[in-house]
Amino acid sequence: MKSANENRGGAQVLIVEDEAEHADVMADALRRPGHVCTIVGSVAQAMEELRGGSFDVIVTDLRMPGSGGADGVAPDGSDAGMRVLEAAAELQDEAETIMVTAHGDVATARSAFKHGAFDFIEKPLDLELFRSLVDRAAEAVLLRHESGTLSDLVQHDGFEGIIAGSEPMRKILSTVRTVAQSTIPVLVTGESGTGKELIAESVHRCSPRSGRRFVAFNCAGQSESLLEDQLFGHVKGAFTGADKEREGVFEYASGGTLFLDEIGDMPLAMQAKVLRVLESGEVVRLGANDARNTDVRFVSATNRDLKKMVEEGTFREDLYFRINGSRVHLPPLRERRDDIPRIVRHAVARYAEEITPGRPAPDVTDAALMRLTSFDWPGNVRQLLNVVQNMVVAAGGQGDGIVVLDVRHIPEDVRSPDEQPAEGGGGGSLAGASLTQLEKRAIRETLRLTGGNREQAAKLLGIGERTLYRKLKEYNLR
Repeated sequence: MKSANENRGGAQVLIVEDEAEHADVMADALRRPGHVCTIVGSVAQAMEELRGGSFDVIVTDLRMPGSGGADGVAPDGSDAGMRVLEAAAELQDEAETIMVTAHGDVATARSAFKHGAFDFIEKPLDLELFRSLVDRAAEAVLLRHESGTLSDLVQHDGFEGIIAGSEPMRKILSTVRTVAQSTIPVLVTGESGTGKELIAESVHRCSPRSGRRFVAFNCAGQSESLLEDQLFGHVKGAFTGADKEREGVFEYASGGTLFLDEIGDMPLAMQAKVLRVLESGEVVRLGANDARNTDVRFVSATNRDLKKMVEEGTFREDLYFRINGSRVHLPPLRERRDDIPRIVRHAVARYAEEITPGRPAPDVTDAALMRLTSFDWPGNVRQLLNVVQNMVVAAGGQGDGIVVLDVRHIPEDVRSPDEQPAEGGGGGSLAGASLTQLEKRAIRETLRLTGGNREQAAKLLGIGERTLYRKLKEYNLR
């Protein structure tokens, strides 16, 4: 059975070792299971990588004589590894660290654990044991990312819940968990197709109101009169055809959560009426004189720039301040590419069960995952799910047995050879990073995506294998 890391690509490993030959042996041992290794030979170099890179596991030697005097290290370098552990705890707080030493006494081991080490291993290394130790540390990081955020927040069932492991989405889900416990209004922003309604549902499911109704209503594309009726309801005889009373969504969602999608498309006159309900907690149905009490947790969403609309006079400033209690901005899929393989696998399993029930879910080749991951997805998650559904349908008619989804199953407009991976595929801010750091990051992420396959990585990066090999040596990447 494959581990979670084997299924989702190797870990990013930083090796801090002043003996170059020993560092190469460790890196080669970790390359087999698909880990991507960066090698540095001093504490100063380690600090640079810890500040500018992103790692899952950090392996450091305890004693590095050549590092004496740097970053507070003792003159003989006897505590160099401890300084690395301290820096890792501050700069890479989600990574696991492993101490390597030829001085394996109990005091050293205790000190390493005190500084947050995942484990401790002595020289000369048992490479099988070392590889297993790194695998377990990487697995712990992965499980913490996925279980700690997803399972606590949403149903982990593919695309009815939220599939996320990238740094931007982990931060968003952490925010959701925090704001859900309050009654503060939440405004969700982001491009179309990014999953704004899923975030609204997550706020509801994590809140004390989770046992009550979650009501979603889209404000776009409706006339003002129909929109007013849908929001506030009407009494019998309010207008022609109103043969009985009907409550609007504000009343229907009372006690639970009301989600108004595309609130930026709401006419100005209706904005004033919504503001009054939010401020007073009272709804007046069409044709009525008396007000009715309502109590909703209010969540809204838009793909428009409401602040700019306020400046232009097309959105009320007072309503903007009222709904913008806590803002959650969803990044486009192209800025969180790490999540694409996860989303694809879950979507394949779900659609396969719907389209070909009782048959095993298809596997997805690395080449197909690379193409899907490198595409820019202007329609975001919604577009990706549509493409995956089409792939499963296309493969479903190819006979019995396990079907493998490959590049040939991807629609032409997505697998066009003119498509190239965008810069910054790992997500997160790149502002202030040097060109060298950007290049190293691109190579690391691509090697992880290809499971260490240099030929595939070179094709995806758009460079020759010799150029990639030269860059690997230049940056001490394995």
